[in-house]
Amino acid sequence: MKKIFIVTGEPSGDKLASKVISKLKESNPKIEYLCVGGSHLYSLGIDSIFDLKEITYMGFTSVLLNIFKIKNKINETVDEIIEFNPDILFTVDSPDFTLRVAERVKKVNNNIKIIHYVAPQVWIWREGRVKKFKKFIDHMLLLFNFEKEYFDKENITNTFVGHPLLETNKKSKIDLSSLINENKKIISIFAGSRNSETNVLLPILSDFIKLMNRRFNDYIYIFHATEENKELITNSLKNNSLNNIQVISDDNIKSQILSRSVFAVAKSGTVSLEICNANVPSIIIYKINMINYLIMKLLVKVKFANIINIINKKEIIPELLQGECNAKEIYNSVTYLLKNPEIMKDQVSKCNKTLIEIRSKSSSSLEASSVLSKHLVS
Repeated sequence: MKKIFIVTGEPSGDKLASKVISKLKESNPKIEYLCVGGSHLYSLGIDSIFDLKEITYMGFTSVLLNIFKIKNKINETVDEIIEFNPDILFTVDSPDFTLRVAERVKKVNNNIKIIHYVAPQVWIWREGRVKKFKKFIDHMLLLFNFEKEYFDKENITNTFVGHPLLETNKKSKIDLSSLINENKKIISIFAGSRNSETNVLLPILSDFIKLMNRRFNDYIYIFHATEENKELITNSLKNNSLNNIQVISDDNIKSQILSRSVFAVAKSGTVSLEICNANVPSIIIYKINMINYLIMKLLVKVKFANIINIINKKEIIPELLQGECNAKEIYNSVTYLLKNPEIMKDQVSKCNKTLIEIRSKSSSSLEASSVLSKHLVS
């Protein structure tokens, strides 16, 4: 029986991996799996060697403070992979963890094929990493077509598969009447998947909602959580005396809530693509500690944080970063856009045009699973 070991580093990677593996299971059910993953891979019946929370850190300082824990987890993961002896090591996103594991595994067992999904953003920073990847990556799966030139240059086998979060999946309808009042308009809130970023943004978002409630009484604010951080968000919001908020983590419910939203406030990340795909206007927020921010400013090569803005080389979706990421600025931006529907319509239109450029011709997950299948028989 063929074997695949999957390594992710955070909930978003776990979700991406699960979409690919679910497709692979349809075409080839006789594969044995083991992983470093979360709730999404677990829902497919794949066991994780440890809890994903143990390696989910954000920012340079957080990583430095936990460097020995991370090193131990890398060692543990490498040992488990070597013992499992898979045909393929499928690493997903989170390169500072997953690719460190991959590099070590390749040195021990060169016969294990390493396929990495979500190419490191070398077009943002540390382009020189590509030469290093050539030594241990057998196949790189790209989310964006413009990334090909970076890996073609070093003759690294690569395939543009598109972004799975742009796929439109048919999901069963769920009665949302217990969650939302039909008379209320929905504003979706995305506070991030890592506890470290969520802890920073929740107080700011709570204060933003309080400002909104002073002026409006026809909105409900729904926080889109992961299974891993739902409890953290719920507990954090309990003491805020806000009666027009909900916290959800079920993917089907989240999808339907987003499609019915009039607006979204989202932490910078891949979720922005889901929001754009749902034709929902939004703003992007992001805040990290000052040391991490200064280090990042020195290293990054792009002006914007959001992928839509980066691709267009101009601000399509407003970004409130660092000092501007506060309750008052968020309130001002949201109320301004809500008062100007033509501006929101223009944002959605420009986002749609951008998505056409980065969407794969077929199913992204199916194309990625096809690459895995080919390597299993080659």
